[in-house]
Amino acid sequence: MSGTLHLIPVSLGESPPERWLPSDARTLAGALDTYIAENAKTARAFLKQIGTVRPLQEITIHTLTAKTDAGQVQQWLAPVRQGQDLGLVSEAGCPAVADPGATVVAAAHRLGIAVRPWVGPSSILLGLMASGLDGQRFAFHGYAPVDPAERAKQLRSWEQHSARHHQTQLLIETPYRNAAMFATLLATLRGDTRLCVARSLTTDDEWIRTHSIADWKTRPVPELDKRPTLFLYLAARP
Repeated sequence: MSGTLHLIPVSLGESPPERWLPSDARTLAGALDTYIAENAKTARAFLKQIGTVRPLQEITIHTLTAKTDAGQVQQWLAPVRQGQDLGLVSEAGCPAVADPGATVVAAAHRLGIAVRPWVGPSSILLGLMASGLDGQRFAFHGYAPVDPAERAKQLRSWEQHSARHHQTQLLIETPYRNAAMFATLLATLRGDTRLCVARSLTTDDEWIRTHSIADWKTRPVPELDKRPTLFLYLAARP
């Protein structure tokens, strides 16, 4: 009988695990002895936080990178076909959502391996829930271009699409560039477009506000430097 590939969410920031991961998921995660992760160090930090049945040094963690080929992933999954359970964790939030772990999940399906997603924090969904923007139609874009001119052009393009289709646009930025992204959003988007800034979700530093661009320009600049932040905006209908 085949084992199961367990998709286990991890913390979005510094906060007690009981706040963001149900007890059944914590128990399961602590009992697994093999994982696939983007970063072994942060995966071990997660396991140390939730507690493990085995000593950490006895838990195998395979490192998934952009260079990991399909053959290697299939090799990692081979024991699962023989009945062993395997955990997949992301660097932050839910595995396989805006995350390279999706390639592992796809491979598991091709091999006929059962896949089980566990409940835990997703910054995309939490931010959308709290934004007050349209939760029926939305698109997550990941990162906007780094070049300032290209970034502004892309933000305007997404805004036009948002206005035509009444679709909420979601994006993230590397934490040390959050302030620059916020400034570009204010300088680029229309005054009646509503922007939500969702910072440090699920932590004691959590801060979520939604205002029009015109209103944001009258308010103090939020402290976003080096803090994980999700940006969401919805343009007014034409």
